[in-house]
Amino acid sequence: MQRQIVTTKAPAAIGPYSQAVEIGDLLFVSGQIPFNPATGKLEHADIKGQARQSLENVKAIVEAAGLTLANVVKVNVSLTDMNAFADVNAIYAEYFTGEIKPARAVVEVAALPKQVLIEIEAIAHR
Repeated sequence: MQRQIVTTKAPAAIGPYSQAVEIGDLLFVSGQIPFNPATGKLEHADIKGQARQSLENVKAIVEAAGLTLANVVKVNVSLTDMNAFADVNAIYAEYFTGEIKPARAVVEVAALPKQVLIEIEAIAHR
């Protein structure tokens, strides 16, 4: 049985999708862009600030499902500039600190919604 996860601690979906969907022991978190859920705005122009906000949004959704970032098993990161990889990696390492890190893919894309620099999606296991 599917369960939709919704929290006001992450930006509302800006299209016909859910913030996350839980099915069985798996949680699928939609791509999170770096909008502050309190203001609904992009507050950081730099990649480090955008990476941190995107990860905060992922974290809020995971926690709304009753899990933690330690439950995350897979992360996909989309960047508009692969030259930002090292900066994103540094911020990412602050959030995933366990002995076993999630599997991850990082890809460069031509553009992202709302002209942001990063989008992060995740899969977690209960």
